[in-house]
Amino acid sequence: MLRVGILQLDVQVGDRKANFSRVNELLSRAFVPSKLPTAIVLPELWDTGYALEKAQALASDEGNETATFLGDLAKKYNTWFIGGSTLAKTSAGIKNRAQVIDPRGELIAYYDKVHRFPLMDEDKYLAPGDRDCIFNWEGFESGCVICYDLRFCEWIRCYALKGVKALFISAEWPAARAKHWDILLKARAIENQMYVISCNRCGATGKDTFDGGSLVVDPGGEVLLDAGNLEGLWFVDIDISKVDQARSTVPVFKDRVPHLYKVLGP
Repeated sequence: MLRVGILQLDVQVGDRKANFSRVNELLSRAFVPSKLPTAIVLPELWDTGYALEKAQALASDEGNETATFLGDLAKKYNTWFIGGSTLAKTSAGIKNRAQVIDPRGELIAYYDKVHRFPLMDEDKYLAPGDRDCIFNWEGFESGCVICYDLRFCEWIRCYALKGVKALFISAEWPAARAKHWDILLKARAIENQMYVISCNRCGATGKDTFDGGSLVVDPGGEVLLDAGNLEGLWFVDIDISKVDQARSTVPVFKDRVPHLYKVLGP
């Protein structure tokens, strides 16, 4: 069994220092030896929020400022930090980057959001990613995506076809479309027979409200954790062997007929 921590945060827009401080506070309150998680997941743009008009000023080179902060926490608590994106300044432009930090405090992988959400002006301020993010977490393949990526079933299926057994999703998914969030998380878990581990922000920014609703869903679509709409750190245990059980019981991947799926091309 692996224990996962979901850190649902009321993000303070444009204030990295305040968000760093709040994460420190929530972790110090929650951590006791009997509850130590193997990994902690954070929301999308948890350190600055969607202040994209200030992205140039808020972004750090390659996202290093936030990676350093999380690296120190990873070493302190001997845990992974998976997902939780930041604004990363790169040679190709500013990217919405999810970071994977191991318990040694090292950045071992990252994911730049591929599908930019036009309703939040991501296509105006951010450069897109161009690859997936698959890494070894505690002995098995895992992956990261961010928020709007969840709507693209073919993108998530690519992860499953590459052997991913746990998919981590960081998001700032608004309350106005909370029903979509709930349904899509369960659908991606069921159709790909894998764990879907999500962390959404809570609170409000201006007219935009965020209901949290971070879920951990098992390969059969059962909700193991629902974090509700409040800020805090929640824990849940997952059993990775259930992925192989699900995939052998209903052999979806074996029964695919990919030569008929060419309509998915450009």
